[in-house]
Amino acid sequence: MSPSDDPDAVTPGAPAGLGGAGAGFGGAPAGLDARVVVRRAGFLLDATLRVPAGEVVALMGPSGAGKSTLLGVLAGLTAFDEGSVRLRDRTLDADPRRRTPPASRGVVLLGQDARLFPHLTAQENVAFGLRVRGASKSAAAAGAAQWLRRVGLADHGGRRPAKLSGGQQQRVALARALATEPAVILLDEPLTSLDTETAGDVRALLHRQLSETRTAAIVATHDAVDAVALASRLVVLEDGRVTQSGPVREVLAAPATRFAAAVAGLNRVVGRVVAPPGASGASGSSSGASGAGGAGASGSGGAAGPAVTAAAWHAGALMLEASIPPAPGEAAAVFRPGDVRIVDGEPSGPGEWRTRIVRLEQTPAGVRVRTAVPDVAVDVPAGLAAGLDAGQSLTLRLDPADVRFLVGQEGAAGEDAGGE
Repeated sequence: MSPSDDPDAVTPGAPAGLGGAGAGFGGAPAGLDARVVVRRAGFLLDATLRVPAGEVVALMGPSGAGKSTLLGVLAGLTAFDEGSVRLRDRTLDADPRRRTPPASRGVVLLGQDARLFPHLTAQENVAFGLRVRGASKSAAAAGAAQWLRRVGLADHGGRRPAKLSGGQQQRVALARALATEPAVILLDEPLTSLDTETAGDVRALLHRQLSETRTAAIVATHDAVDAVALASRLVVLEDGRVTQSGPVREVLAAPATRFAAAVAGLNRVVGRVVAPPGASGASGSSSGASGAGGAGASGSGGAAGPAVTAAAWHAGALMLEASIPPAPGEAAAVFRPGDVRIVDGEPSGPGEWRTRIVRLEQTPAGVRVRTAVPDVAVDVPAGLAAGLDAGQSLTLRLDPADVRFLVGQEGAAGEDAGGE
């Protein structure tokens, strides 16, 4: 049944939890603590997620990773097999057979489609949520008008959704959600269907309103701009499990997987470090990020740290000689696609390797060349990409000074260095 059929139905479009404030969730926002296990044919989601009160968390992962499934469980719309969902001091779900109904959770789920009631005006759509939680008709109308002003639609309250643009509809949906004072708001790719300029405007609005209301939020997205602009923490979900979590800046600076590196606009290639003859392990841990050129060495007079000396790192045909803590074993090289160069002739030494083109991709600044063995992205101006084609062999060059090496826990992500 759609919202147009029954305005009292609880669906992702008439957000789950519209009645939540009336169920004791109004006022100060509450934190979320969940562990969710969902088993489906050929798929397992097993993820733990914590969102402190007032924090915005970006949830990123490739298509099929389980992001929408996880949000559906948190909203009470999707069944789960094991785990629990706690909100503030209340357990919403601890038994898959006895779940708190969506309308009683204090959780709002918004997706790409605003799913407004088509027969109601913008103001009536916003007022609907307030009426559900017990507000009088006049109070709901006044509250709806106030929220429409907050989202920049004070003059659009009398329009029905069909007379609003996609961006305006999303603003109305956001106003309707936040007007109910939810404990948690879940945003599932809310900007995907909008053009770039409109998405930027709505993103700025989201940031402002989430900051002002201090509402705990989870934003599932494919766009790194959403993570940077909206969230303080980033959770990466791949194949149904959390592969990395931390402050947005830290995750993007030291991505633990190839997907996270792609989100950050970086190459991440796992290879092996071969320590030079006679190198000995130094006191202290050898984990952490070490930049080429000696980052990570102990300072004079300071506490002893990992010894940094010339070592070889290799991944398939790619070999680099750089200053790396001598920890023989797996390590990841992180570098920008724009730092890789296409050169003529055969490889002439470390830092140059022969590979083949897998495909060409368009970028705003030119062309991205994807290669195999190892899988590396190379950004080149469109003019220099003329004549390149899939299957063609070419020589690449990378300066070790442009590479950061992640060793220990950061480097050991279990990815291979092979290509396609």
